Amino acid sequence: MIRFLVALASAPITVGASGPQYAAHEPLQIIANKVGPFNNPSETYEYYSLPFCSRSKKKRREDFGERLVGDRKVISPYEVTFLDNVPWRLLCEQSFSRHELQTFTKAIENDYYFEMFIEDLPMWGYVGEVEGEDVLLGHLETVRRYIYPHLHFSIGYNENQVVSVNVSTNPQRKVDITEEFDGTEVAFSYSVEWVARTDLSWGSRMSRYHDSRFLPGTFEIHWLSIINSFVLVLLLTAFLTIIMMRVLKNDFSRYMEVEEDEIGEEETGWKLINGDVFRFPPYANVLAALVGAGAHLFCVIFLLLTCAVTNCFIPTKRGAILTAMILLYACSAPFGGFISSRLYRQLGGEAWLANALLVALTFPTPLALVFTWVNSVALAHGSSAALPIVAVVIVVALYGLVAFPLTLAGAILGRQISTDLKSPCRTTRVPREIPAEMPWYRLPPAQMPCTEFMAGFLPFSAIYIELHYIFASLWGHKIYTLFGILYLAFVMLIIVTAFITVSLVYFQLAREDYRWWWRSLLCGGSTGVFIYAYSFFYFFNRSSMDGMIQGSFYFGYMAIISYAFFLMLGFIGFHSTLAFVCHIYSVVKAD
Repeated sequence: MIRFLVALASAPITVGASGPQYAAHEPLQIIANKVGPFNNPSETYEYYSLPFCSRSKKKRREDFGERLVGDRKVISPYEVTFLDNVPWRLLCEQSFSRHELQTFTKAIENDYYFEMFIEDLPMWGYVGEVEGEDVLLGHLETVRRYIYPHLHFSIGYNENQVVSVNVSTNPQRKVDITEEFDGTEVAFSYSVEWVARTDLSWGSRMSRYHDSRFLPGTFEIHWLSIINSFVLVLLLTAFLTIIMMRVLKNDFSRYMEVEEDEIGEEETGWKLINGDVFRFPPYANVLAALVGAGAHLFCVIFLLLTCAVTNCFIPTKRGAILTAMILLYACSAPFGGFISSRLYRQLGGEAWLANALLVALTFPTPLALVFTWVNSVALAHGSSAALPIVAVVIVVALYGLVAFPLTLAGAILGRQISTDLKSPCRTTRVPREIPAEMPWYRLPPAQMPCTEFMAGFLPFSAIYIELHYIFASLWGHKIYTLFGILYLAFVMLIIVTAFITVSLVYFQLAREDYRWWWRSLLCGGSTGVFIYAYSFFYFFNRSSMDGMIQGSFYFGYMAIISYAFFLMLGFIGFHSTLAFVCHIYSVVKAD
């Protein structure tokens, strides 16, 4: 069984067996995409924002997903034909003005890289380099700045298909542009080498990016870390299960043995509050909306990972994951409306329309606010990361014409088929007073920080290692391909969240505190707080990101991602606890 899971999780995503086939000497297009600081992946600009030579700036049509990730593709002037090696070929000779040289100088000092594609396979290279150790000491007059005018394309083929690409610069042909004189001439050139790659098929050609030199990979460390996390999760789950089963078994035995005339004197702990444990919580409308929004996001992530693992779409294709996520969010909207409306009805709510509107806006509203800010920053700086107006209109139309109406439809359905909450205990008219005579460290104000910390830290520890690779993909230049491992990590996260939330709520009930409704949501969702805290650690200690654009994108969208985890795991914690509470009070006889 373990070998099967390992094989399933480590299987890389394949892109299908078919692909474009070329005849000898048939031309290929080299697509230029964007440039930007290597350390700031979100700060990108159009390729020709730098004065590279070009014969025509003919744009290549991007699909919706490519526009979402900031691609601005143009057809480059490099001429390549299938299986034809090119030892050296002049691309153009260009005379630069002082301003154009200053543009290149700024790009080189900020470690600008460029991105190109051949047959949807990405390749990267640096624009130039800075030489001179004295730059660290402030002696800038000794620093030399060089541009790389020569590119060497190495293209791998298997029979009549392109299966790998790589671009490299030639430091021996670099050109010094330090002086920045008007009329400085630079000759741009390139060479092409075709390499037979019989070991690499079309279907598995993307797997090499997980372990390329430009994107250093650590597959063995990755697997060891995942196995370590998996073992920890198993031990934690087994430990909590044994404790809970023993405690509950003792409680059940003790409560079942109590004589009818002794109940009032002998009852203590969670059994004593059976008349209050199902008392409806305050702000039931907000609680139901948060749970419904979390259910919606859980459905989206579950379907997205399932589709990625089963190859329903090509997750390594540019923007494919974002496109699939948007479509899944729109199409699965009835699920969130149904869960929210059904719960709200069970909690005695009557304003179903207000609840439906609230659940429909719970997640999109913060997302829209963050997007407005980061997109405005990108537009102000002329970055290609700014979403085009056409893409914005499409997303808004999908929400307004599909997601929003479907949410209302789900809410109507949930209200119609919902029944009253079938609690195993009758709720008393007068709320029971929560015990206040106990040591200070057992009072709710002192207990809450500890319980919230445990509730968030343990699930976070289960995904900490995988989170590092996800961050390296989202905010770096890695291409994530092992979605099987990610699926296992997601399952572990759900299991640990459910177990730890149930355990913490049980101990709260044992203290005769019946206010578990909101606590279960907060305990389940507290992992989102840890994820956002980790994002600060990653930004300042694991990356070299800086600047207004990158900082806005990073902290803005990480806040949204963390909020999404809060809602999704809050839903898991809430429903796990609800099922647990209903079960234990249905087993023990109640008055």
